[in-house]
Amino acid sequence: MDKIKTFLSYSFSFGDDVHISVQTIIVVILALILASYLLRFSMKLITRKLPKNDKEKFVSVFGYLRWLAYIIIFLVTMQSSGVNVTAIFAASAALLIGVGLALQTLFQDIISGIFILIDQSVHVGDIIELEGKVGRVVEIKLRTTRAVTINNKVLVIPNHLYLTNSLYNWTENGEETRESVTVGVAYGTDVQLVKSLLIKAVNSSSKVISKPGPTVYFTNFGDSALEFKVVFTLNNSFEAATTQSDIRFKIDALFRENKISIPFPQRDVHLYQQKEV
Repeated sequence: MDKIKTFLSYSFSFGDDVHISVQTIIVVILALILASYLLRFSMKLITRKLPKNDKEKFVSVFGYLRWLAYIIIFLVTMQSSGVNVTAIFAASAALLIGVGLALQTLFQDIISGIFILIDQSVHVGDIIELEGKVGRVVEIKLRTTRAVTINNKVLVIPNHLYLTNSLYNWTENGEETRESVTVGVAYGTDVQLVKSLLIKAVNSSSKVISKPGPTVYFTNFGDSALEFKVVFTLNNSFEAATTQSDIRFKIDALFRENKISIPFPQRDVHLYQQKEV
């Protein structure tokens, strides 16, 4: 019995102020094991009636909160066992500051990820635009969001970019989006004919939704052309670039058939010869 007491009372010294006994180490280990079981039970109790999507979000957030709980339990247990935790922090202050600065971006990513999961500004399947890049979201984690671009490339987005950049969610109001194609025609062209041809070109695409129908806007009297914009609706904005390209091909073909020219910018240059004095 005395040997056990002697063993438990044996301590490891770290400097003059920090002394950790074997008994303290055992208590800390037992406290962490007990906390682990309690946290697992709590997670199962909370998530058993949650929908699948909400359950996955909670598990992601809970994973990081669990480690925070472990750290708090570790420190409280050490302090309760007589270990001078304040001295440990004082001795490692410079190290903790350095680690904090190094992990600053990581913490920003995690905080942003929690905000995304809680306020549900982005969902899996949404088409988003960030910093000029467009992709369909396939996975949302606490640190990063993964999206697949139109070229089938995986775009890994650090979540802290959501805090510092404007995010465009193309599909938050539904899968249908309004897209457009602009074109200019020569002055003197029959504008009603242009309008009908633009509508015809749009309706020729099978990817365009019939309701609401396409709309043609006479946008401006340009320097070299009459400028038009035809607006139409798609139910898959991820294919907008392909659909716009097909419509431009059709517009070009229809304009050629009807002798409508698409002008290019022109400048008149006048040369004046200086008279000799």
